[in-house]
Amino acid sequence: MQIPAYQWFRTAGGRAVLALTLLVPVGCSAPVARPFTPVDLPAGDPSASGQDVTASTGPEGPRTETVEVAPGVQVVVEWPAVTDRDTIGMIDAFRDYRAGSFRAVVTGGRDTAYLETVQDGASRDAYSWVQEFLDQRRSVRGTSRLYALNVVSVTGRGAELNGCVDETGMRLLDAETGKALRRQPDWTREPFLQAVGLRRGDDGVWRIKLLRHAELPSERAKGCLR
Repeated sequence: MQIPAYQWFRTAGGRAVLALTLLVPVGCSAPVARPFTPVDLPAGDPSASGQDVTASTGPEGPRTETVEVAPGVQVVVEWPAVTDRDTIGMIDAFRDYRAGSFRAVVTGGRDTAYLETVQDGASRDAYSWVQEFLDQRRSVRGTSRLYALNVVSVTGRGAELNGCVDETGMRLLDAETGKALRRQPDWTREPFLQAVGLRRGDDGVWRIKLLRHAELPSERAKGCLR
């Protein structure tokens, strides 16, 4: 038996949809929620000079990684100082999910690799998010930034990662004409906080089980302003 937890999801058109997700097994103590405080961010942005930094498999200091999703579409990850492989694996999973979801959109649903980064409820939510773009014949162009990435709790094989997402550099397009829509959705207007529930599988790979987010003027989302 599980305790239900409600969460909000963004749709391609910017609408918020309330969904019911089974989150915490009864009999297990849930970690105490802690205030969201962004970690120190990199002082510079190597991607500004066109430099791509590949994700490391070992401890690293703050750095910036650019993932080229498609021509004109990229995901920029501002990595904190990382000292353990589990944290690297969690951030890798979040990065691959975000980049993979956009890749699915710009390929018209042909690239489905993003589904390998999610499981359980997150699989359904990720698929629905991509499918709405396809149903509405929408695509994207621009830059999505992930920053202030914090692992806020770890319990056994489960963990929660908080991070800021800034898609003010993204534009929603008409997939047929390639032109930006005159009226852009709310998710292109201001950054938001993404909370990611993850689980490490028997193969040692971290995958996303749960996605939630908080938007401004939420106090949690205010940590994403800079």
